[in-house]
Amino acid sequence: MSRFGFKMCLHFVLNRCIMSVNYISEHADRSGQKSTPVYVYALLLMTVKRMRDQAGFVRYICKNAFRYRSGTEGGEEMSVKEDYERRTVQILSPIVQEAGFELVDVEYVKEGSTWYLRGYIDKPGGITVNDCEMVSRAFNECLEKEDFIDGSYVMEICSPGLDRPLKKPGDFERSLGELVEVRTYRPIDGRKEFVGSLQAYDDETVTIDEEGEPRSFIRKEIALIRLAVVF
Repeated sequence: MSRFGFKMCLHFVLNRCIMSVNYISEHADRSGQKSTPVYVYALLLMTVKRMRDQAGFVRYICKNAFRYRSGTEGGEEMSVKEDYERRTVQILSPIVQEAGFELVDVEYVKEGSTWYLRGYIDKPGGITVNDCEMVSRAFNECLEKEDFIDGSYVMEICSPGLDRPLKKPGDFERSLGELVEVRTYRPIDGRKEFVGSLQAYDDETVTIDEEGEPRSFIRKEIALIRLAVVF
């Protein structure tokens, strides 16, 4: 939800609460009970109840503004971004496999005011411009038929480049012994960037050899791990 939308919801809640207080106050004036403790207590109860009800309504709006409306997977609601990327993988994977390439990653991101749907492909020896163009044409035909993305966007098929991030088990397996760069979310020993040869990995940890010393990282602490580019 945008900042403007959140402000509008907040304004709606406060306005309804003020209306509730004014209504009770006017009713008490007509009945001559405005100064009694019973009135004050009732006023507080009604105000709190209205605030609770309206706050629940806004929480519902905020929650659903960030969720995909059409369904769930694995018992959990999916965001629009996640669903677009999932469906892109489903459509793009057969195209890439038929061409003898590997689908490295997909992403649906906003850069500036433009949304981009990107597919990263690779093959032994590297991907060429002609490879990307061939896959792009086939994928574009499928997108025109499926048309599952709302709004305008730019579709790109790209090579992951030399500094490709490692995400899938196959990425780590191919990169064993290679020089990698690890970036962490929080400083470790006063640093957030580390470079060393990839020695081992599993679902929980990644281990590199940093100048002859092994250093292990918990996967959840890693913001980015990719092949290091040496100049």
